[in-house]
Amino acid sequence: MGAIRTRKERLNLPIKIKELPELERPYEKLEWYGERALSNAELLAIVIKTGNKQETSVQLAQKILNLNDTKEEGINFLRNITIEELMKIKGIGKVKAIQLKAVGELANRMAMPTSYKKITIKEPFDLAKIMMEELRFQKKEIVKIVILNNKNEIIKIKDLAMGGTNFANIEIKNILEEPIKIGAPKIILVHNHPTGDATPSQKDIIYTNQLYEITNLLGIQLMDHLVIGNKAYTSIFSKILQETKD
Repeated sequence: MGAIRTRKERLNLPIKIKELPELERPYEKLEWYGERALSNAELLAIVIKTGNKQETSVQLAQKILNLNDTKEEGINFLRNITIEELMKIKGIGKVKAIQLKAVGELANRMAMPTSYKKITIKEPFDLAKIMMEELRFQKKEIVKIVILNNKNEIIKIKDLAMGGTNFANIEIKNILEEPIKIGAPKIILVHNHPTGDATPSQKDIIYTNQLYEITNLLGIQLMDHLVIGNKAYTSIFSKILQETKD
């Protein structure tokens, strides 16, 4: 085996995964040592399965990792990379690109609770830690309403708007439609800032004040409005209270 590898290297011919020493093969390495022993490239190589005539699946996987020209840590950039961007790599066709996107979405879903129901929200952090992984990497603005019962237990979380919609342009009647329909006593509004900066804009604060006044009239308690950034969040209620004290 060593002689074959040497000739191939000397003639600049591609080396196949099965020709590598067993300890360097991703499948065997995972089986013997567990998934944590594998590098990001090796894990991706298992997903894409095969390389091309010039490169092994591990080398192709490394090219995928090299697509990360953002400041996002690790392989988180794969959450937002497009199928078309992946297919620019020779050896990554539509099927492999779709497989990679499916793995990214599975990672997203595994980061979320299997069920929101019966989760009690005692303070802003309780909700922020639930929403953080889902929203902090999003490249488009997503607005959600969290509906709670009198015990502050989550009844439902509903998407109100996704992508391209300026938060301040959402009509308040659309926000309150579901809570009114099910007779919910409490709500919390949540939206992300794709820039990663969790600082609420002046429009965010003005809109929150308007919503608070209307929910008060309807007998619905607006408990808070959270802005989610990258590893950060802001409670608009806490911010308003702090500004009032100052």
